[in-house]
Amino acid sequence: MQAIEYFEVECTEKLGGEYYRQIANDVLLDHNLLRVIHKIHVYIDPKVPIFVAVGVLRKVTTLVKVGDIANVNPQEGKLTLAISDETWLAPMLKIFWDRFGKEHVDQPDRFTVILYGVTAGAREIEEIAIADPSKALYKDLVYALRCICPEGFRVRSENYGAEKFSFVASEDTLTDAGMALLREKFALMGETP
Repeated sequence: MQAIEYFEVECTEKLGGEYYRQIANDVLLDHNLLRVIHKIHVYIDPKVPIFVAVGVLRKVTTLVKVGDIANVNPQEGKLTLAISDETWLAPMLKIFWDRFGKEHVDQPDRFTVILYGVTAGAREIEEIAIADPSKALYKDLVYALRCICPEGFRVRSENYGAEKFSFVASEDTLTDAGMALLREKFALMGETP
C-alpha cells in the first residue's frame, strides 16, 4: 500500500490537533481510503468555528468489465460465463436483464451465468462495463470526512472531482473568509484548488 505523501492536521489547539490527527488517520484507515488519497490537509479552529479538509486523490480504479470477473465461453446458441468474483455479480445480472431480457439470462448457480440467443459475441460481452468503483469512493470519502468533522458542524460545502476534493464545515454560515482557507490549505500542499 502506498503511503500518503502529505498528511497534515492543523489545529489552533495543540492537543486537539494531535487527537484529530489520530481520528483522521483511523477513519481513513477504517474506510480503506489511505490507498487512494495522495495528499490531505485538515484545518480545525474550534473558536471560529471551522473545519477544512482539502486533498488530492491518486488515480482511481477504472471501470469493472464483465471480462474482469468472468470467463466468457461461447457455445452453440449460448454463452456460458464462469464467474471468478461474485462482488459485481448482481449489477452484472441487472445489466444483462436490461440489455438482453430476463428470458435470455439464466443463473444455474452462483458461479455460472448463461446467456441464450443473444446476438453479442464473447468479446463484446467481456467489454460490457458493470461497475464504476469511483462512485463508491466519493461516497466513502464524504462519509469519512463527516466522521472526522467535529460534532455539530452541520453547515457544509463539499466539492469532489476526479483529482481533488475539499470539505468545509461550521456551526455557523460559511463565510468568504472560511472559503478562502481552501486556497491557503491547497497551497500548503503545493496545489491549487
